[in-house]
Amino acid sequence: MTQKWALSGDLRLPFVVLASVLLALALGLLAWELFRGRKKPGALGIAITGGLAMATLLLAILRPVTIASRGTTVGSRVVVLLDGSRSMDLAGDSGTRRATGIEAVQALTKRATDVRLGVMRFGDGAPVGESLGADAAFRPSARSDLGAALEALSQASDERPRALVVVSDGRLDRPPSEGAAQATRAALAGLDVPVHTVAVAKDAPRDASVRAVHIAGAAVAHQPLALHVEVGCTGGLSCDDVPVTVRELHESGEPRALAQGTAHVEGGSGTIELSVTLDRAGTRILEVSIKSPSGDEIPDNDTRYIATTVTRDRVRVLHVAGRPTYDVRALRMWLKSDASIDLVAFFILRTPEDDVNATQEELALIPFPVDELFSQHLSSFDAVVLQDFNARPYGLEKYLPTLARYVNNGGGLIMVGGPDAFITGHYAGSALADVLPVELQLGPGEGGSAPNPIDLGTFVPRLTEVGRAAPVLAPLRDLLGDSLPEMPGTNVVGEARSGTTVLLEHPTRKTRKGGAMPVLALGEKGSGRTIALTVDGSHKLLFSTFAAESAAGRAHGAFWDALLGWLMKDPRFEPAVLDVPGGCIAGEPTTLLLRPLPGQRGEASVKIIRLGGGAPVRTVNVPVPGDGHPVEIPVGALAAGGYSVSAEIGEGAEKGAAARRDFACEKGADEWADPRPDIERLKAISEATGGTFVMARDIDSLPLPAATEVAAERRITAVLPPWVWTLAAAALLGVHWILRRQKGLA
Repeated sequence: MTQKWALSGDLRLPFVVLASVLLALALGLLAWELFRGRKKPGALGIAITGGLAMATLLLAILRPVTIASRGTTVGSRVVVLLDGSRSMDLAGDSGTRRATGIEAVQALTKRATDVRLGVMRFGDGAPVGESLGADAAFRPSARSDLGAALEALSQASDERPRALVVVSDGRLDRPPSEGAAQATRAALAGLDVPVHTVAVAKDAPRDASVRAVHIAGAAVAHQPLALHVEVGCTGGLSCDDVPVTVRELHESGEPRALAQGTAHVEGGSGTIELSVTLDRAGTRILEVSIKSPSGDEIPDNDTRYIATTVTRDRVRVLHVAGRPTYDVRALRMWLKSDASIDLVAFFILRTPEDDVNATQEELALIPFPVDELFSQHLSSFDAVVLQDFNARPYGLEKYLPTLARYVNNGGGLIMVGGPDAFITGHYAGSALADVLPVELQLGPGEGGSAPNPIDLGTFVPRLTEVGRAAPVLAPLRDLLGDSLPEMPGTNVVGEARSGTTVLLEHPTRKTRKGGAMPVLALGEKGSGRTIALTVDGSHKLLFSTFAAESAAGRAHGAFWDALLGWLMKDPRFEPAVLDVPGGCIAGEPTTLLLRPLPGQRGEASVKIIRLGGGAPVRTVNVPVPGDGHPVEIPVGALAAGGYSVSAEIGEGAEKGAAARRDFACEKGADEWADPRPDIERLKAISEATGGTFVMARDIDSLPLPAATEVAAERRITAVLPPWVWTLAAAALLGVHWILRRQKGLA
């Protein structure tokens, strides 16, 4: 129970003021009168009785009361915001920063018995409730956005807190280090409360790191790209000149060195600009690493893995044809007509065995520059088209391993049929045959038992079920439907390799296992893609009665535009999309997202390969219902490095390569790149809001708001009845008057 004094509630304020003024005036006159007659005896008694008389008269007017209340107190709401970012997993002054922060919050919880303490974790977006129990587990956030947490609390419709407590190492994404005070006030908006800050670490660890990698401009294939690499050195580690290396990761084999240099570190940081050239479009994984001095306490941030999307200024295509046929002419015309294609074309018009009866200098036709093309300039091409070309007489056989490596490293290859293609072109049993999407069986004259490698029987290719749904044939089917022109024969090939998408098949010819022979097959090998087209009759989509009557010859361009687009990984022609939402952090569970096309159903076989190793590190099978909705695929924790994930969707023979994505996985990522605690930022936040800054060990000194009393019972009692005050005032006035008369005062 609490008790307090108050004036009568039925007397208005102006009358209270007037009575007080009159009392003050009367006392003043009395004092002046007594001062003038101060030599007369008895003045003290007159003053006392006069003052008491006027005081009791005023109390008779004001009528004071006592108010007794009985109720309970409610603790003020205080919200603790605990930093949930990965930088809190770094070492602090004693143990990890996260452990120090949790211990500080637990100590505050034990002490704060008069407040309602709510603990929340902030990271990326609005804060979430946090449990500090021993079994509490969560995935650390990739960001430390205190600004978003403050904005969410200021806009919340529930009870507003009386104070906020931020427990962090100060390494925040928002508010920024510069202008932290203004940014904090702006984030709080109408929430006018103090923000107390608690630092979990003070000293920076001894560490050298790649703090950031910035790419200047867009990454374009075959053009120099500037990388700005920022190197940091903290904790008193001796860093003067730090070697920096940039390499590109490939699916198999050692990474390719792109650039190297030395960063000169002054004042704890240094920047170096390195120029690199990437030959392949698409997502490329770069490894940026430093050679840190001895004593580095955080080796995980010495290497950063950067996923960058490389675009093309123009698609550079090498077109090599064995003879100038209608099919070759049609393809060359289309390639030359597309302004986005940079075409280099070679046609064999004379063989090395031709007797021309003239010296080389007298000839207008140059020899096929096989050595120059495939030893010096191959990497400058985005795609290679081998159309009806025999590898043996022109010296290409010795470069087939080089061409296979070109595909594995991200290049595109299309082999088009004809009398000198596939098996008859001497590709069976070669290194290049291993990257084709179909098997090539050696012929009888080459130690094999394959049947005749050429089938001259005319036929109309048949769409597979996958072909009807595949985006790569959608432009062709929009013009022709399911109708296709008759083909004048085909090369004979074997089974489709694992992971191959067969879009067209032979209506009657079978492989050794009894399946329909592929006519158009798409496959992936390493980081590149390959296409096998076993016919040399695609020109009939342009130069035939069928072409004129069906689509006015437009079908040929639609067909090859889609094939080349798929080869170059154009998103329009991808049958499904793989994504890594939230990125990949080494050592933490990773979830992939597969977005299939409507109608794709069955089982998705997802295979993850670590770049450089070539062997799968994880294989997961998940059902795909066929409704086109995204499918989440948990794949567990991965080590730091670059990865390639591919998916096959379907069942049995209809299963094909559906999607592929390359991604990087880092330990700690940006949150570990700069391990220095930022105490000054925390101080600026608290000062801007009228809060207090303390270290975690001093959290007991943090001021907390007082509890609020909620009254349940209230009783008002007059100190004395009004007539008592009036009687006392009259009596005292009478005594005062008698004393004045006795002393001769009027």
